Amino acid sequence: MREIGIDVLGDLARGAGILGTGGGGDPYVGMLLAREAIRRHGPVTVLDIGEVPADATVVPVSGMGAPTVLLEKLPAGTEELTALRALEQVLGRPASHIVPIEIGGVNSMIPIAAAAQAGLPLVDGDAMGRAFPEAQMVLPTLMGVPNTPMALADDKGNTLVVEAVTNRWAERIARAACVQMGCQVSCADTVLRGDQLRDGLVPATLTLAESLGRAVREARAGHADPVAAALGVLGGVRLFAGKVVDVERRTTGGFARGRARLEGTSDLELHFQNEHLLARRDGEIVATTPDLICVLDTDTGEPVTTEAMRYGLRVTVIAVPCDPRWTTPAGLELAGPRYFGYDCDYLPLAAA
Repeated sequence: MREIGIDVLGDLARGAGILGTGGGGDPYVGMLLAREAIRRHGPVTVLDIGEVPADATVVPVSGMGAPTVLLEKLPAGTEELTALRALEQVLGRPASHIVPIEIGGVNSMIPIAAAAQAGLPLVDGDAMGRAFPEAQMVLPTLMGVPNTPMALADDKGNTLVVEAVTNRWAERIARAACVQMGCQVSCADTVLRGDQLRDGLVPATLTLAESLGRAVREARAGHADPVAAALGVLGGVRLFAGKVVDVERRTTGGFARGRARLEGTSDLELHFQNEHLLARRDGEIVATTPDLICVLDTDTGEPVTTEAMRYGLRVTVIAVPCDPRWTTPAGLELAGPRYFGYDCDYLPLAAA
């Protein structure tokens, strides 16, 4: 058991931004939300998975929508608690713990804000080990855990509770509603018991994000290579270093979709749907989802999200192995490259 206070939010947001593989929403916006919630309500208690009682009601809280919208349409700061209360009303019981649905950008910080506002402990883990663009792309889906009832709340106070026959149908219905609600909502869904957390979560990812963000900050302060510091924490490989020369990006269907072209000693093309999903170097595929494809500012080591990619940025692209459950046949069917329409199979990093 430990506490998250305002002093660690910068490191945590930086690390979560890197682990978010370009998606999960702007980590700075998330840090502001978490900082204000902690300032008002006090530090958040964080528990390891093993410290959560077996009969606990653990609720993931997150944001849904196109990250590009978040840059111009800031949350009111009340959506996450509104969504949680709407879900509790349907469940007929209160949440006992909060957990991130993904370790990525704003979606790692919204649960901190929700935990502070609700006065509940936060579980150190998440349901992806990275960020994915669709709601059914979580480890609980592989266990047969439903993601409904799913409560949505927008900045105007509207709420909606989705009940669906499958997790993918829940994504489709909620995404359509999200578009009508301004392409940015908060969600409470995929309720887990305490005894389901070992199979349904990647453990200690909040701790990992904080350690990663701290390593990058300390490397920069010591005039060392911040990208090397990140790789030292995560493992993985450098795929590319160079300059962003072109970005094709559009917001459609509640997602930010597109590709970016980078030039250096070789050429690299990144394809994304909120998150980076595929990397081609000199025309050859070198990394695919579900492994993590992360873009960092070469000089600072700060994460570069898909919505922040722009001409002239000097970046380094790294790839990091995903949780091994994602490379099983069921995991690849849920979040592998063919699901997203790419005509290729998953390429393990060792083969890149």
